[in-house]
Amino acid sequence: MSRGRRSLRLLTGCLALSFGSGYVAVADPVPAGPTADGRPASAAEPFCYDEPSNPQADLRDLKAAFTSANWMQTLQAMYKRRWPSGEKLAIAQAKDKYWDQFVNKRSFEGFAESMMVAIHEETHMWDLDPSRTKWDVHIAAWINGSQQALQVPVRGGFPRKEILPLIKDKLTTSMDNIYLRDKTQGAYLLQGVLAEQNAGLTGLPSVTVVHEFIKGVGASNARDIAATNLRYLLLYLRVAKDKHPDYWAKIKAEPKLRDLVLTQFLRTAYWLEKSAPYTGVVGGPDADKITATNYAPENIAILEEFTGRKVRLDAHKHCTA
Repeated sequence: MSRGRRSLRLLTGCLALSFGSGYVAVADPVPAGPTADGRPASAAEPFCYDEPSNPQADLRDLKAAFTSANWMQTLQAMYKRRWPSGEKLAIAQAKDKYWDQFVNKRSFEGFAESMMVAIHEETHMWDLDPSRTKWDVHIAAWINGSQQALQVPVRGGFPRKEILPLIKDKLTTSMDNIYLRDKTQGAYLLQGVLAEQNAGLTGLPSVTVVHEFIKGVGASNARDIAATNLRYLLLYLRVAKDKHPDYWAKIKAEPKLRDLVLTQFLRTAYWLEKSAPYTGVVGGPDADKITATNYAPENIAILEEFTGRKVRLDAHKHCTA
């Protein structure tokens, strides 16, 4: 499959999820703990996921100077001030020709709103570059500006549509129809689950940090997407253990994969909490409901069994216990 065809399909899926609105209760931000560096699952002491961001940094000069010709310069400067990991990803992907498919250049507000799709897709482009990823064998993941997972074994797997029987509610129906029920998408293995999880999660901070400029609904499901993709990952692990014990044994023996799963769980908790005050702009009414199901005892049990680490279930969900 060509890179261009794949990109268009991903864009279609992401855009299909970007419309919707609603409000949920706003949570207070959780104080950040020490940064999780390197390989978290092997760390002896508890740790917390963290990364720099400053959603209050002044962008008035960038907004005033914005044109369709300086959008990449603006993107990098905007994230340098508010989310340095986004700046570094933009620099790493600056020469990618597919940016133009994703970026709205008509106004600064439209530009900010389009970042959910743009950063989502450029995360895919970085992660799935053939120099880093061998399909269904090993993957890469851009986690943040100082941490990227490389050569993470996935050992094949089973079609992700097999998790559908474990979804008992309608909270994620729109994404289920795209990623699980679609004939092509539903056949993707663990790599598909992890790739979509990472791209969807990276799209959340991209709009969280520019929330005040977003006037439309193009980013209104960012929190829902992050929560749903974590749901898929946890359910995939449960099906692996229950229905594919040989595969479960293989992936459970891969330290890099166990570490990545733990990091992504804590990172999702971190950005869902950071973005909670902006629900209605970067999240729909179901994001917190989906998150609650992710913390069901059976999901926490599979996470802790797979990673070998306990996670906190209090106000510091971005931390291990």
